[in-house]
Amino acid sequence: MMRLGYEAMTGILLALLAAVSWGSIVFISNKLGGDEDSQTLGTTGGALLFAIVVFLYKRPDLSTLVWVVGFISGLFWSLGQKNQFGAVRYLGVAKTAPMSTGLQLIGTTFFGVFIFKEWQTKMNIIVGIAALVLIIAGALLTSLNQEGERGQTKNLKKGLLVLLISTVGFVGYVVLIRWFNIDGWAAVLPQAIGMVTGAFLMTLRDKPYNKYAIRNILTGILWSTGNLGLLLALPRIGVATSFSLSQTGIVISTIGGLFFLNERKSKKQVWRVLLGCLFIIAGGVVMGVTKR
Repeated sequence: MMRLGYEAMTGILLALLAAVSWGSIVFISNKLGGDEDSQTLGTTGGALLFAIVVFLYKRPDLSTLVWVVGFISGLFWSLGQKNQFGAVRYLGVAKTAPMSTGLQLIGTTFFGVFIFKEWQTKMNIIVGIAALVLIIAGALLTSLNQEGERGQTKNLKKGLLVLLISTVGFVGYVVLIRWFNIDGWAAVLPQAIGMVTGAFLMTLRDKPYNKYAIRNILTGILWSTGNLGLLLALPRIGVATSFSLSQTGIVISTIGGLFFLNERKSKKQVWRVLLGCLFIIAGGVVMGVTKR
């Protein structure tokens, strides 16, 4: 029993490490500059550097299955990240982060609960759904438009389409690793190679080899820290709980977009966003209860 408690607590802390790391990505990449192509390419470059260091340190066994699944998972991620960066152009950081989170949570929770059967008791299901509702409600609150914004409907439709594509990529990247029970330490290098390959192919036409791509290597190292945390949390607390907890970091990017990137909001919207952040934090805390 003590062992299970320790494993669950470790998994929760690892998922929260991912939350802090990932919650800073969209905000930091925006501050570093560049378009979605240079940001994606730079991020994958940083992820590959991180993966090489981890591989040399841990020396994990890499079977053919690990290489194939990890590589494909990385391709999915590059699809998700490029389109998430692209959505910022239409929605801004403060809207993109929470909306993206809500869509990803729906996808990963579906697989976690209905495919992997991670919530097996009635109490788990009740508490888990309550937590998910809180997080999604918070995401919706933070993403509501200001009345009278010019072109808001058109931009919202374009942004949502881009985010749907992004969601497919992010959900596929997480679910594949869990489906084949790939060890987190072993997955890092193949996954990073898949990420770089995907980013290179998707940005090849625009040739984003510039200073912004180099700057965003820092974004990749930050992302990789969170990624490793999530990969190690998956076998401990499952997809539904670990991914939901990892997404509570959108509070960082949302507040960063409001107060440090000067994304214009009315006073009413600011309070709505802050209330949404409180909902998200509460949801993350409640989600942790499903693994008590």
